[in-house]
Amino acid sequence: MKKDRLQALIALLDDPDEAVFEAVEQQLLCEDVQIVDQLEQIWETSLDELIQSRIENLIQQIQFAETRTKILNWANQKQINLFEGFFLISQYQYPDLKQKQIKSKLQKISNDVWLEISNKLTSLEKITVLNHILYDVNQFSINLNHLSSPQNCYINQLLETKKGNAISIAILYALIARELKFPIQFINFPKTPLLAYIDPELAKEVHGSNYKSSILFYINPSNKGAIIGRKEIDFFLNKNKQYEMDDLDEPCEDKFMVKKLLESLIESYDSLGHQDKVDDLRKIADFL
Repeated sequence: MKKDRLQALIALLDDPDEAVFEAVEQQLLCEDVQIVDQLEQIWETSLDELIQSRIENLIQQIQFAETRTKILNWANQKQINLFEGFFLISQYQYPDLKQKQIKSKLQKISNDVWLEISNKLTSLEKITVLNHILYDVNQFSINLNHLSSPQNCYINQLLETKKGNAISIAILYALIARELKFPIQFINFPKTPLLAYIDPELAKEVHGSNYKSSILFYINPSNKGAIIGRKEIDFFLNKNKQYEMDDLDEPCEDKFMVKKLLESLIESYDSLGHQDKVDDLRKIADFL
């Protein structure tokens, strides 16, 4: 949209006639996300509180629509990128978030682990090193004091505060592990997600209910990466008959974990009474 036409429309944002305002709003909402820069410039120079308020609302709607489109495109890909999904959920709240900055912080953690491992180490020993760097050195942990905070679900906040919830910590763990080429898969364990460290060669040979035979051990990211054996899993299931063993015999897709993160975020905003964000995020969740 040409600048003079944009300014002409902006000039009508303080029109008391709702019909006029709605017509202007609809035209602006049809524009590309690039219009946000122009709207922000006008917001900064305007002294009219009504115009500023309406511009803020327009910007939020435009950015939300852009994020929703990106998430839809992400979800429709044949090969899901876990980092991108996590990043896009965070970009909903922080539209100016840059991938390069986040990737740099993740790379720093994975590099620190890489410097401490070698091919001579066993799979268990490699995970022990990862746990040390993640939990002892960087001190990532579950945010027990503010467990329902939406900030637990955003990757930038997780990297800054070192606090998250069970899902965001599990996704972070998987991102770092996979960067190091560790064969890690998500397991939809009841109440908290686990990770399975698999034997890639065995995984090629087994299918369906036999998949569990390729799992070397399980990891609990919520408990400082504690290693869990199959016997402990079976013991839990025998005590809790309502859960299906099949859920632990097949890995769950990365898209499923991103959706669980989104559902956690919705619950957080719902508990705080932010119905507008709940409604927005539910629209996104419908795509996954």
